[in-house]
Formats: sequence, C-alpha cells, structure tokens
Amino acid sequence: MDVLSDVITAMRTGLPHSARIDHNGPFGRRFPADDAAGFHVVLQGAAWLLPDGGDPIPLGPGDVAFLPHGHAHGLADSPSTPLTHAPPSPTEPSTATPTALLCGAYRLDRSCTHPLMRELPEVVHLPTRLGHRSQLHTALDLLATELEKPAPGRDAMVSALLDVLLLHILRAWFEQQEDATGWTAALNDPPVAAALHAMHDRPQHPWTVQELADHAGLSRAAFARRFTALVDRPPLTYLTWWRMTLAARMLRTTDTPANVVAGQVGYTSEYAFAHAFKRAYGRPPGTYRRQELHTPPSAASM
Repeated sequence: MDVLSDVITAMRTGLPHSARIDHNGPFGRRFPADDAAGFHVVLQGAAWLLPDGGDPIPLGPGDVAFLPHGHAHGLADSPSTPLTHAPPSPTEPSTATPTALLCGAYRLDRSCTHPLMRELPEVVHLPTRLGHRSQLHTALDLLATELEKPAPGRDAMVSALLDVLLLHILRAWFEQQEDATGWTAALNDPPVAAALHAMHDRPQHPWTVQELADHAGLSRAAFARRFTALVDRPPLTYLTWWRMTLAARMLRTTDTPANVVAGQVGYTSEYAFAHAFKRAYGRPPGTYRRQELHTPPSAASM
C-alpha cells in the first residue's frame, strides 16, 4: 500500500457522508468545528466560503473547498449574508440564480493524525480550470449523479466515490506545491520515499537504519540525515510511531487479540508492545480498546 493511502486508511473512522443542497435564493449556513474533514463543491451558481478568522473565498462552478482540520466556517451566497446553524429550509421560488452545492465530511480519528495531514492548510481551495484535474471532476460528476438520481447500489457507490474524491483532492493539492517542503518533499524524494514505502509495506519487519538506507540507496549516515530533515523525526522513531498508529486502528476497529496485534506491528513480546503502546497513547491496549469502542465518532453536521 502506498503511503498516502495508508495515511487515509489509518485516520478514517466510519463511513463518509455527503448530500446535494439546492438554494433558490440567499443562504448562509454556519458549520461548527468538528473532528471530521469537510468539503464543499459548487455544482451550479456561486458561493462564498467564510473561514473563521480568514478572508472570504469566492467559489465558482466546479470549485472544490476542502477543510482537512475541521475548523469552523460558513458558506453563503454573499460575505454579508447572516449565518445560521439551522439546516437549509425547503427552497422557495426566487429570481436569484440557483445554487447547487455538494457538501460532505470524512470522519477522522484526530488522535492519530499523520504529520502529512497536519501540513495541509486550513482550507484547500481547488479552483476549476479548463483541462486541469479531469479525474477529480469526473469523480465529482459521478458523485453528483448518484446523489441526484438514486439507483440500486447507491450506498456502496457513494461511499466508494467519496473515497476516490478525497484521494483526488489530496493528489491535486500535493501536485500544485512547487516549492515542496516537509512531507510533500519527502514523498517526492526517491530515497526517502523508498524507505517510507518499505516501512509501510512491512511494518512487522525488524527494520534497522542500515536496511532502510540500503532501500534508499544511500549510506547509513546520509540516509538518516536526509530522512530526519524531511520527515522531522529519525527513521526508527517514525517507524515506532507508525506501528502504534496501526495498532490503535486495529484495536479500535477489530476484535483481533492484543498479542496478535503486537505481532502484526513488529513486536514479538506482548509486554514490550503494551509498554510502547501505553507510552504513545497513555493507556494500555486493553483499556484503549474498551474506551474507544464506547466513544462514538464525531461527524460534521450537514
């Protein structure tokens, strides 16, 4: 599995959700802060995204606004329109240009936020451009059609298309970073990317810095410096963090025994695994599992 897919899989909880919202007149909706990552797409007409503490962002047909950190924001026909927390009311005839929006959210576990996701800005704005991001807009067209004209298999289709949409949004943002730093640079750096892929492909392997350096095609010292500079932590520190992230997800979403989880993330001793997990999450694996199973995931209000 590639690193970006791994990151999304580790953070995601539950199913994403979305809805088409039509307005035939002035509208203003406030979305509170949430653990979920939200998105808005203008299918027809125009809208304004109103980030808390930020400048209003005009959105035109085909524009995508992705809010990866779940910050509070507003969405309105004009920056001056008052915002309400209430869901949209039934549309009424108006002389105003109709606006059609596609809004949705991805449920995320913020306790295991990958540093790659932390680097994203408060708002990822992807303006539509003729001939650009055709795959992204193909996914949007398919999703909008499924929501407008339900057919057999709709639930599975919408869920799959939302996953595709999220990956295309992230791809588009990473591709437009010309002066890449941090994780964007790490994924585009062949030696560091090779080591990251090795760790993600086989987290249970007893990796050494020398083995990872061999994958990267560098000397041990040169690799360690390069990896630490881009990823902001040494190779084996990142490996341990990633193993604990995977373990937390397995404990939260499966009934796999803790000793089996330990083996799958590279620990031959359940005691050593429990100690490492408690150091990372402040709770033993068993306690973490019991508490997380009874904590319902949050989702952004539609």
